[in-house]
Amino acid sequence: MRKNLFLIIFIFLGFATSSAQIFDPIEWSTSVEKLSETEYKLVSMAVIEEGWHLYSQDVPKDGPIPTQFTYDEQAGSVILLGGTMEQEGHTVNDPIFNMEIKFFEKEAVFEQRVRVDSEVNWISGTVEFMVCDDERCLPPTEEQLVFRVGRRKSVDKDSTKEGLTDESEVHENEGATKSGISSTGDKGLWTIFIIAFLSGFAALLTPCVFPMIPLTVSFFTKQSKNKAAGIRNAVFYGISIIVIYVLLGSAVTAIFGADSLNALATNVWFNIIFFLLLVVFAISFLGAFEITLPSSWANKIDEQSYKRSGLVAIFFMALALAIVSFSCTGPIVGTLLVEAASKGGLAPIIGMLGFSLAIALPFALFAAFPGWLNSLPKSGGWLNTVKGVLGFLELALAFKFLSQADLVLQLHILEREVFIAIWIAIFGTMSLYLLGKIQLPYDSPLSHISVGRLGLALLTLSFTIYMVPGLWGAPLNLISAFPPPLEYSESPYGVGNSKSGGAVSTATDHSSLPDGGHLLAPHDILAFNDYDKGLAYARKVGKPVMIDFTGWACVNCRKMEQNVWPKPKVLDVLKNKVVLISLYVDDKRPLPDGQVVESRLRPGKKLKYIGQKWSELQTLKYGANSQPYYVLMDHKEINLIEPVAYKPDAEEYFEWLSKGIDNFKASTIE
Repeated sequence: MRKNLFLIIFIFLGFATSSAQIFDPIEWSTSVEKLSETEYKLVSMAVIEEGWHLYSQDVPKDGPIPTQFTYDEQAGSVILLGGTMEQEGHTVNDPIFNMEIKFFEKEAVFEQRVRVDSEVNWISGTVEFMVCDDERCLPPTEEQLVFRVGRRKSVDKDSTKEGLTDESEVHENEGATKSGISSTGDKGLWTIFIIAFLSGFAALLTPCVFPMIPLTVSFFTKQSKNKAAGIRNAVFYGISIIVIYVLLGSAVTAIFGADSLNALATNVWFNIIFFLLLVVFAISFLGAFEITLPSSWANKIDEQSYKRSGLVAIFFMALALAIVSFSCTGPIVGTLLVEAASKGGLAPIIGMLGFSLAIALPFALFAAFPGWLNSLPKSGGWLNTVKGVLGFLELALAFKFLSQADLVLQLHILEREVFIAIWIAIFGTMSLYLLGKIQLPYDSPLSHISVGRLGLALLTLSFTIYMVPGLWGAPLNLISAFPPPLEYSESPYGVGNSKSGGAVSTATDHSSLPDGGHLLAPHDILAFNDYDKGLAYARKVGKPVMIDFTGWACVNCRKMEQNVWPKPKVLDVLKNKVVLISLYVDDKRPLPDGQVVESRLRPGKKLKYIGQKWSELQTLKYGANSQPYYVLMDHKEINLIEPVAYKPDAEEYFEWLSKGIDNFKASTIE
């Protein structure tokens, strides 16, 4: 009773002394060390923010809540060998509890030895802990832990089921931790970098930036005492540009946080706000108005570049360029940050690095080789054309964000045909603009069309014509990541076709389907959206289960469904050899009253939406939280093969499916 009284008092003091701020000072991660064929060491590591401390498992009576670990022993399949071991830590006289207490600062590692049988792939656990600083304590918190202790070997056609592999001595639990970047994430960052780099070159060709190249380079070459000094100053100028834009990306990441940025990708308000923002950017580029920073900013910065000397003056010159050219670069930078924010993590920083590198590179190169300046095309109307084209592209990209909001809410307002019609109108108008049939406010009369402009017009016109069959159900694989999926349309089977028409065929008799819980996935694949009903049906028909953790706003999910699933071999497997369960983690429909339960990942919070239920299932059961994520399992809910994420190679995906099905057949024979 006394202990609970202390706890209530300190929780109250913690809230009373805080200023409506939410604290989350500890980040947990897990890993597994293999000791033998049957024994493992489960490692839980806590990274603690500066100024906070985590209490030991062994604290005096009437003190703070001790750190406590519990593990799922899975009906005897997991045996704990001894207790959870911890580091030495610090023992001091705690100013809040006024007693000798052992605690940890900065980092704490806890280890638990276990013995498992060959059927166990994952062990779940929880840690309950309490943290304090010198002034306050936070309420006890419970965190879910997931450990991957092994995985089943792939079974060849002539082999039988085997135990755990020794492929790796230490397995990091992907998705169960907040740290680390997967190979898929690395590819995503490279994509962001390349797009940003190309965007930087596009910004370089705008009327606000391009004329500055010869002016700036000439300034450096004339003011420098020799060629080497001119090159050195211009290189520092380029580096300053990079630093300014990377600091902008760093600020976005720091303000919102990497995890928050990633979570925004499926947030309805995020997508609607950025749809409106990109529309404003597009209208600005098309000549309705200019987005500019206050002129006083540019004047003050420019004044500093004259007052200062040496490298400091050069840095202020770079800052002045960024401010003066904002009317052209601002919309591009804004769009880039929006797209990078939807990827989360380091994407905003990587994006700004690529963008600024493309801006800075010409200044350094032309300073090193001033003779190249003579080869630059003269400033003129073509720069305005670049600006106009960028405006049309901004407008097209804006509707991607509006589409994601519509998909998450399942409003069916911006269905596939409507989205494609809008893009046809945008790119068709762009083609007319490039052909000189339409003029924007800042354009001068066009007497003739250059070869380059004509070539770009033919390209956009061809793209416009390519999209037209999409109105009648064509898959449009080149842009599969942008429009809504095929089934999210007025005519899911194509205009003039129906489920029973010739456009679709199903090789499996589904007359024994249970009531409710199933739907038609892309390409008329039978899919369940209820885990329990899908598993029950798989047991009834004797097929393995494929769980598809997906999302309405998941771009890579759409790419898999439109580019990989339609391949004949893959489609045959998905239609006839597995039972597909598609679980949408961003489904915002409310859960029925009887299914609203408390979250195991976020104690004290309720699972309100269907998507939250499936997201928590993926994290707890499989230690992953990114989509797409595919799991092949048997009727005992045991993985048949290691789950996979985004796998755009159809042959590799088919091989993964085939191995899982072979393992299922081998296990049923046994």
